[in-house]
Amino acid sequence: MSRLPFELLLALRYLRPKRTFVSVITLISVVGVMLGVAVLIIVISVMSGFDRQIREKLLGFNAHLRVIQPGELLSKREELMARVMANPRVKAVAPFVQGKALLETQPPVGGSLMDAPVVRGVDVQREGGVSDLPRSIKEGEFNLRGNGLVLGRELASNLGLRVGDRVSVYSPANLKKMKDARRSGKEEAVMPDEYTVKGIFDVGHYEFNANLVIASLVNAQDLYELEDNVHGLQIRLHDPSEAEAARRELQQALGSDYLVRTWMDDSAITLGAIEAEKNVMFVILFFVIIVASFGITSGQISFVVQKTREIGVLKALGATSGQVRWLFLSQSLIVGLLGVIAGFALGLLALRYRNEFLDLMNSWTGRELFPRQIYAFDRLPALIVPSDIAIICGGSLFICLLAGLLPAWNAGRLQPVEALRNE
Repeated sequence: MSRLPFELLLALRYLRPKRTFVSVITLISVVGVMLGVAVLIIVISVMSGFDRQIREKLLGFNAHLRVIQPGELLSKREELMARVMANPRVKAVAPFVQGKALLETQPPVGGSLMDAPVVRGVDVQREGGVSDLPRSIKEGEFNLRGNGLVLGRELASNLGLRVGDRVSVYSPANLKKMKDARRSGKEEAVMPDEYTVKGIFDVGHYEFNANLVIASLVNAQDLYELEDNVHGLQIRLHDPSEAEAARRELQQALGSDYLVRTWMDDSAITLGAIEAEKNVMFVILFFVIIVASFGITSGQISFVVQKTREIGVLKALGATSGQVRWLFLSQSLIVGLLGVIAGFALGLLALRYRNEFLDLMNSWTGRELFPRQIYAFDRLPALIVPSDIAIICGGSLFICLLAGLLPAWNAGRLQPVEALRNE
C-alpha cells in the first residue's frame, strides 16, 4: 500500500502520457516552464558574471581609494602618505599624475598615426603595491627608466606599435604654446617629448587596454609641468569591501581640504548600469514563465471538464471539496516541478558549454556575436549565484501553482448531482 495521499496518487495517474489533447497541452506546459527557467538562469548568471569580472578588473587595475585636493595639486605628498598609512585598513599608497596627451607614432616608413590616450604617471617602486599593472605586462617589461613607457595591448595594436618603437607625446602645455604662437603671428616650433615603448600590458579590460599609457612619475610631472607636485594618491586596502568605512575614516583624518573617493564612486555608472540591466532582464524574463503558466491553466480547465463525471463520483463517495481542489492543484505542482527541474538542468548545461556554443554560432554566422570592443571580455563570463537560482526556481514554481488555482477551485465547487446529471 502506498502511503501517498490519494489526491496525489490520482494526480500522478491522470498525468500519465496518453494520446489526448490534454496530454499534449501538459507536455507543452512543461516545455514552456523549462525554457523559461533555463533562459532566466542563463541570462541572470551571465549578467552576474559580467558584474564580477568588471569588479575584479576595476579592483585589480585601479586603486581602492583615491585622495585628491579639488582644484589644487598635492605638494606635501610624503607627509600626506604617512598620514594615510597610519590607518590600519590601508595596505599601500602611491602618488600618481594623470591627464590627456596627444601621442604620435614614428614609423620607419609610411605616415604616422595619432591618438589621445590618458597618460598616467606612477611611482615605479610603489605601483606594485596599489595595482596589478606591473604583473600584467605581456610583452617587454615594466621599465619606465629614462623616457620609457608602457601602453595597453589594444592601443598598441591600433597604432601598430611594438616594444622598442619610438613615439612622440604632445602635452597640453605643448599644444597651448603652439596655439599661443599662432595667435601672436609667430612661427614657433614646439618639440614634443620622445619616448620608447618598453612594454605592452593586458589587464583584461578593453577600456584600459585601449586608452591608457603609463609613464614614470617624474616624466609625467615634466609633461604636465607640475614640478614636484602630483595630482593625487592611490590607496590599496587590505579588504576592498571596507572601502566606504576607510573613506570615512580617512576623510575625517585628512580634513575637508582633501577629497577621498572610492573605486565604487569612480565606477558608479558602469556598475549601476549592469545592476539595472540585470534587474530589468529578471522582470522581463519572468513574463516568459507567466506566459508558459497559461498553458497549465488551459490544460487544467480542459482536464476538469473532461473529468467532470469522476469528480461527481469522488464527491458522492465522500471526498471533500478541499481534497478535490488539492487533486487538481497537485497536477499543477507536478507539472511546474518537472518544468523547473528540467529548466534548472538545461540552464546549468548551457552555462557549462556557453563559450563552445558561442564559438559555434560565430562560425555559423560568420560574425562575432560577442565583440570584445563592446563588452571588454574575450569569453562569455558567468557566475551562478545560489540566491538567484533559488528565487528563479521558487518563483517559477509559485507561478505554476497560481496557474492551477482557478481550475482547482472550480473543480472543488462542483456538486455530485450537477456533475453526474449530464452524464
